[in-house]
Order: sequence, then C-alpha cells, then structure tokens
Amino acid sequence: MKTTGTSLFVKALKEEGVTTLFGYPGGYAIDLFDELYKQNDIELILPRHEQALIHAADGYARSTGKVGVCLVTSGPGATNLVTGIATANYDSVPLVCFTGQVPTYLIGNDAFQEVDIIGITRSICKYGVTVRNREDLGRIIKEAFYIAATGKPGPVIVDLPKDIMLESGSDLYPKEVNIRGYKPNLKVHAGQLKKALEMLGNAQKPVFLAGGGVKLSRAGREFTKLAEITRVPVVTTIMGKGAIATAHPLYIGNIGMHGSYAANQAISECDLLFSIGTRFNDRITGMLVDFAPKAKIIHIDIDSASISKNVAVDIPIVADAKQAIEKILEYTVSPGKDTNSLPVKECHTESWLEQINVWKQAYPLNMRKDSGITPQTIIEAINRLFPESIVVTDVGQHQMWTTQFLEMKDGKQLLTSGGLGTMGYGFPAAIGAKLGNPDKTVICISGDGGMQMNIQEMATAAALELPLILCIFNNSCLGMVRQWQKLFYGKRYSSTCLRARKNCHKHCSGTNGKCPAYSPDFIKLAQSYGAFGIRVEAEEEIEKAFLQAGKNKQAPTVIEFMIDSEELVLPMVQGGKPLNNMILEC
Repeated sequence: MKTTGTSLFVKALKEEGVTTLFGYPGGYAIDLFDELYKQNDIELILPRHEQALIHAADGYARSTGKVGVCLVTSGPGATNLVTGIATANYDSVPLVCFTGQVPTYLIGNDAFQEVDIIGITRSICKYGVTVRNREDLGRIIKEAFYIAATGKPGPVIVDLPKDIMLESGSDLYPKEVNIRGYKPNLKVHAGQLKKALEMLGNAQKPVFLAGGGVKLSRAGREFTKLAEITRVPVVTTIMGKGAIATAHPLYIGNIGMHGSYAANQAISECDLLFSIGTRFNDRITGMLVDFAPKAKIIHIDIDSASISKNVAVDIPIVADAKQAIEKILEYTVSPGKDTNSLPVKECHTESWLEQINVWKQAYPLNMRKDSGITPQTIIEAINRLFPESIVVTDVGQHQMWTTQFLEMKDGKQLLTSGGLGTMGYGFPAAIGAKLGNPDKTVICISGDGGMQMNIQEMATAAALELPLILCIFNNSCLGMVRQWQKLFYGKRYSSTCLRARKNCHKHCSGTNGKCPAYSPDFIKLAQSYGAFGIRVEAEEEIEKAFLQAGKNKQAPTVIEFMIDSEELVLPMVQGGKPLNNMILEC
C-alpha cells in the first residue's frame, strides 16, 4: 500500500512507542505537523524555543529511560538544537531529533532556511543522516531509534527534505534492524572480570568509582549489592551520584573539583580503583599524573574509546555497566559460603574504612551559618520534604551545592548537565521530566543567571499546568565564574554582576548597599506568566515556602532564595592541580 512520507513518519513514531513529541513548527516541517494534527495518540508539546525543546526532550529521556523525540523545522530551527545535541552527546542521553529540510533539488543552492545540519552536528552526535530516497525513510527512522538507545546511548539526527516527506511510497515499517558495522557489545569478557576480581581480592585499600554509566543502565541496586558483599567503599562522579544511597555507610561522596575531602583523599591513597561507567574527564581527575597515583586501575565502560583515553588502566573491560555488575555478582558470594572456586569475597577493608571515616569527620561538607540563608539549608529542606522527587539542576554554583548536599536513594533522581555544563538546561529539562513523570514532584534548582537563559519556558509550563517547583538561588551574579575571579583573579569581577548598569563603576569590587535594584523581579515575572511567586529572605521562611509550593497544583511556583554573593562552593580543587590539593576554606 502506498502512503506519503508524512504518514509513514507518524506511523513510525507510534510503532516506536512515542507518546510525547517536543516540536516547533516551520515552513519545511509544516506538512509533518499537519499529519500529527490528524491523530490523538502522540501528545505534541510546544515549547517557546528550540533549545528549550531539546532540553525538555533530554529531561524526559533521562527521567523515564525512554528515547526523547523532537521535531523542528530547517535552518534556525535545526541550528537551535545544536547545544542540546552536544549536551545529550556528552551525557549519553538517547534522543532522536527530526529536522525539516529544503527539498532535495534545492540542497546546496543556499535556499531559504537551508543549513547542512548533518555536517554541523557530525562531531557532537552519535549518528546523523539526511533521507534522500523515500523508500529508505522507514528503515532510517527504525535505525535511528535503535542507534540512539543501544550501546552507548546518544542523540541521532534525521534530516527530512520536504519533497521526500510529500512523496508516496511503501507504508511498511521494519520490525528489525540489521546495520552492518554497528554491532553493540552485548557480552562481558569473563576472563577480564575474573582478573579484575582477583586484583580486587588482593587490594588493601580498594575504592569503587561509579559514574553516570551505572545510572544510565539502571544498575543502582546491583551495584549497591556488590559494594555490600565486598565491603568496598564507594565514590561517585556528579553524574554517578545516586548509584548508591548517599546515606549508605559505604558511600564516601563525590570526587573531583568540588568533591568531598574524604572522597578525594580516598582516590589519592587507594591501592585499587575499580571504576564503572565513567570517562575520567578533567573535572574529576585534576592533574592526570597525580590521579590515583598509588592505585592499579580497573575500568568498565560500554565505550571502548573511553578506556585508557584519559587515564591509562591496568584491566580494561568493555561492557554495559549493569551487565558487567550482574556478571560480577555471579562470581561474588557473601561470607560463609563455599568460595573455593570463586575469585573474591568480602574484602578486608576494616582499617581502610576507619581511615576514611576519620577524613569524613575531620572535614565534613558544611557551609557557614553566619550569613543568613545558605544553599545547604535550602537543599536540606528539599531532602526532608520531598524524599522521592526528581531534582533537576541548571549549571553553576547551585549545581555543585546540589551535588554536595542532596540526599539520594531509591525513588529519587538527579538530572544535571555534567559533560557540557549547559546553562539554561535546568528549567526546560524539568518540564520534560514532569511530562514523563506526572505523578512525581519535580524540582528545578537554578541560579539567577541560568534561569534567564530559558525563562520564556514559564509560558510552556503555565500553559501545560505543570506544578513544577522552581528554585532560583539569587546571588545577583554569575556565581561560579565570580568564585574563580575571587580566588584566582584578584577579585577582578569582570562581567559577572547581574545588577550592573551603564552608570556603575567599571571596576566594582562587589555588591554593596548602593547597588541598583535587581532586574527582573522574578516574582512579578512569574505572575505575569500565570505562575506563582514566593521570595524567601530568611531561613525560617524556607520550609513554609516549599509547603505552599507543594499545594499549587495547576501552575509552576517560583521560589526566589536571596543568597549572599560571597558564598563559595568548597572544597575546591583548582584546575590542573592534584585532587589532594584542596581549598577547604576562604
């Protein structure tokens, strides 16, 4: 039977189980939107900007485990996706991004709203393709969903020329995928695992390092079981936070630039680092030559290119985190059972754990209490009042405070832009998370800078009647850059004050009683969109504000927390320094 490309497109989405599509119309995608108008099975979400649109699809994908799907027009519609594509690529988020395109006979002629979006995104996506033959359409879409979700997940771009989508062709949609040259590794090398476990059994000061791969594979319970059986302490990257409950006695904390003292010391002193699902980026390693200098390193990662790319390892294992951990558990037993044929059991880590606890008690994560509201007190209120929420952050100081103080356990999720560090990510990603999890409380934590990068999505959240809780940590500045300026640039606060006006002194040294009023007024702005707004200026108002926000069920609530601009994220390791060279106070 013959059908148009637009009709097959909608059929394909339904076959792939897509129920939510984030889209923004335009001239070369209008036929697709017309076809979507005729059906009722796919909810079409209209954000107010394409960058927000892809971040929303990203938040939807991270929070549900499904593939996020978006549709935009050609030209600027497509290029506005670029930052979101890179964000998803760095954090291994499965997305399928459909872009409209000029007719094939105009490609290469500099036609109106023509861009080579496949060429533009080639280095920041998992795969990209322009459909040039109508009979290939179904196969390409099927392959796009398969590639996005399998192996190391990532974004896939499918470019759809207008004439191809209007052309009639077969209505068949493939049931299976067979891509020559793309065969994700589905097996775990048993020999390598046994070598790793033998090395683990001989270690005196072992540490598990859990990265985002553990969370992406939904392996938290299996990983926790492994840690409990072996009695090996655990550190996480910020993307791996939540792989084990933060209250678990074996959990030390995050490592890296703003990791805890105990976690960074554990990495510096361990004799075996057993890492799972991390690519060892510079934010967690510090100075490479001094990273885990006393340790043998085992590295499990689904991406073979990530192994020994940044840190040379002793035992490489290419595998999905969950499959590898499940296989390890087959070789690992609890004490008291026959272990003659098994390479490892409970490790003798008693003295090692005691040393780690000494570090934790000597230098706990704790902000000073003499400056009014602190980020710690706000996040502790979230821990008390919303124990099973989805917390989404933007990027900046508030992001690091959240990764330091947010309690994680089963039923709670943390979504954040880790690899690219994309300001403007938080709010739209929270929208996507709420759409994917309508029965969960979704809280966005943002700074006053990041919130303004996609603040137009207040219209989207209000129109959809989403009861999001939007926390703005307002310190009147771009806090993370300002922190670097304070610590390493002689307090030369260049272009970081968000109260600055034309008549302000060029070399202002910081906020004072003569500063201009902050713009915008977030409370009035929220109300103008039909949202609720609460300003909190005292610690005793924090819980009351959250309780009120929890009662607002038909619209988002903005809670603006007035934060001292002098608050710093500590500990801190300066870029290029070893992890044990931490700034603990200032």
